[in-house]
Amino acid sequence: MAQPDSKKIFFENLSGAGKAIAVLTSGGDAQGMNAAVRAVVRMGLYVGAKVYFIHEGYQGMVDGGENIREATWESVSSMLQVGGTVIGSARCKEFRSHEGRLKAAHNLVQRGITNLCVIGGDGSLTGANLFREEWSGLLGELVEQGAIEEDSVQKYSALHIVGMVGSIDNDFCGTDMTIGTDSALHRIIEVVDAIMTTAQSHQRTFVLEVMGRHCGYLALVSALACGADWVLIPEMPPEDGWEEKMCQKLSANRAGMKRLNIIIVAEGAIDRSNKAITTDYIKDLVVKCLGFDTRVTILGHVQRGGTPSAFDRILASRMGVEAVLALLETTANTPACVVSLCGNQSVRLPLMECVQMTQEVQKAMDQKRFEEAVKLRGRSFENNLRTYKLLAHRKPESELPTSNFNVAVLNVGAPAAGMNAAVRSAVRVGISEGHKMFAVSDGFEGFYKGQIKEIKWADVGGWTGQGGSLLGTKRTLPAKHVDKIAEQMRMHNINALLVIGGFEAFLSLLELLTARGKYDEFCVPMVMVPATVSNNVPGSDLSIGADTALNAITTTCDRIKQSASGTKRRVFIIETMGGYCGYLASVGGLAAGADAAYIYEESFDIRDLQANVEHLTEKMKTSIQRGLVLRNENCNDNYTTDFIYQLYSEEGRGVFDCRKNVLGHMQQGGAPSPFDRNFGTKISAKAMQWITKKLSETFRQDEGRVFANSEDTCCLLGMRRRALVFQPVVQLKGETDFVHRIPQEQWWLKLRPLMKILAKYKTSYDVSDSGQLEHVLRTRPKESDASVAM
Repeated sequence: MAQPDSKKIFFENLSGAGKAIAVLTSGGDAQGMNAAVRAVVRMGLYVGAKVYFIHEGYQGMVDGGENIREATWESVSSMLQVGGTVIGSARCKEFRSHEGRLKAAHNLVQRGITNLCVIGGDGSLTGANLFREEWSGLLGELVEQGAIEEDSVQKYSALHIVGMVGSIDNDFCGTDMTIGTDSALHRIIEVVDAIMTTAQSHQRTFVLEVMGRHCGYLALVSALACGADWVLIPEMPPEDGWEEKMCQKLSANRAGMKRLNIIIVAEGAIDRSNKAITTDYIKDLVVKCLGFDTRVTILGHVQRGGTPSAFDRILASRMGVEAVLALLETTANTPACVVSLCGNQSVRLPLMECVQMTQEVQKAMDQKRFEEAVKLRGRSFENNLRTYKLLAHRKPESELPTSNFNVAVLNVGAPAAGMNAAVRSAVRVGISEGHKMFAVSDGFEGFYKGQIKEIKWADVGGWTGQGGSLLGTKRTLPAKHVDKIAEQMRMHNINALLVIGGFEAFLSLLELLTARGKYDEFCVPMVMVPATVSNNVPGSDLSIGADTALNAITTTCDRIKQSASGTKRRVFIIETMGGYCGYLASVGGLAAGADAAYIYEESFDIRDLQANVEHLTEKMKTSIQRGLVLRNENCNDNYTTDFIYQLYSEEGRGVFDCRKNVLGHMQQGGAPSPFDRNFGTKISAKAMQWITKKLSETFRQDEGRVFANSEDTCCLLGMRRRALVFQPVVQLKGETDFVHRIPQEQWWLKLRPLMKILAKYKTSYDVSDSGQLEHVLRTRPKESDASVAM
């Protein structure tokens, strides 16, 4: 691992000594709130501040007493995997009054609290900002009433506010994803996947209502993730006459041998006259017009419940730490801010700018300016909507452009959940662009054997939720078979290649690029979309399949830890996949609350192992009952999983016992997570649009063929920080460790100190990459279609 740059700032320079931070959750609950509370408490204690829980939200702040309690390190143990909020949340009418806020101010001053971390929605955060603006006046009133001493006004002169948005609706402008949204999508997709099996059995139509208040995000993204036939959202009401069009679409799908229909309705769905569209109305419509057996399912509060997803745990943990850093750096002139994630980067945004933008969306909808409402939601929302329309509604043949280009799509390397969603997206976008799409079975092995056939729109129906690779995938590289592959390219007149896969796919493109010198058949646009559970492809922060693997690790670790509940103290040693890449071990460790994670990128020796054992032994003696240690499969040739298990067993004798578990290929299996379905769908759609553009640019009219031999026609499409970027593969060679099959620099290594801090280790945390206060602009990269958050 690279040594830290001396120019970087470390948070040891930011002391919390003498400060008091209070954390509260307000409004509706959301999965992941507990992870945020845990991170705020532990980071606050780590920097030397006093940290308080405020139970029952603003009601607890007004009532005071036992509702405001000092937090300890142990008081947030075992809450990472718990849904909802363990410190309670309540809507408080009293806090909306001046008298209520006066009581709240008195309760905070009594405990010396001037730093407030609020986890909630726009209403909760607006209330916090008003409280901050009134603070000095409230203290003045308390002095007049004799409730506090005059010197308290000077001592506690400013109230500092930092917000984190906890809401399953994802309706807050300025943030890619709010805490709880990904978990809510998990609940929705679990239900839809289950319903699909019974719907297929009986050839039924299901109408599902999902939450979201006046925001259609959950409905739109879940429709993308399950390939729903129709979706109704408040931001874009259907055109007049939509009922007939919808019935035509459902009927056409049944005629195409599809045995079921799924219609997803946002709870706030409206028509162009602002009249509510209900699930019962749609059911009656389908029964009356088509006679289909139709059932309604209203998901309700199921979406709020359950354990938080890996994404929400990581998001909440990062945001909790960022909130504490923001409070340490704030001054009397710093506006109240919201901490958020833009792509893979922390950002801080002025709270009221975000609130005002959020309110503008509702105004636009009330005034029937629906196009503007969609734009105000952000480019991510716009792209979700555009992609859904592109994939769900096929244009008639007469309306399709005729490009006369043939595009082949194939999977290369190990299977990864989400590959099928990416193939479906590529095929349907390609057909919409006027191309003829060809599917190659079994990667380049199938390519040189001629396992190539045309694939149609209907052929990929229902692929989105399927795990593994339906096309088949092999690790075979093309170099040994370039002559046969070139022959197949010529026979099928392949004009472009889309390769979906892991490190082998990257190596394959490099080999095909080299082969251009000998074979003109490879002088065509070629693009790779990263798909591997290891997340080890250079040029991209994320790969399709990695999120599903993380959820598998996190869920398994939860169950393993729970297996020791009520028994004697126990430490679990868990081996994860990833080759030489420590992404799964490190980020999985952060999501599961691990005490240590051993990886190749961060070398360790017997002294480090001994220090870890001693640290865990000390914690076991004083507080925790269960410990968790993750080990990447190739982190060290000598310090194997068995060795670490035996070392911990021996050194922990008398304090704890040990168990080991090798997770193996369960990390590659299962249905793809909502994130992987949508990431695969959107990144693949973008890749196909790039192919269309390059085909147009490289087509030689005089020769009647495509000829692309420049570096920028052989690219990898990856997510870099805030944007999806096409990068020539030849330029990525310098960023790659080919021996160990990993990028030379990896963004997630900055998360490792975070895991250690939350496990009570003393370490340095680089804050040079932490959020800086930005402004909410409609053109901010935040809303780019590359947002990490689907």
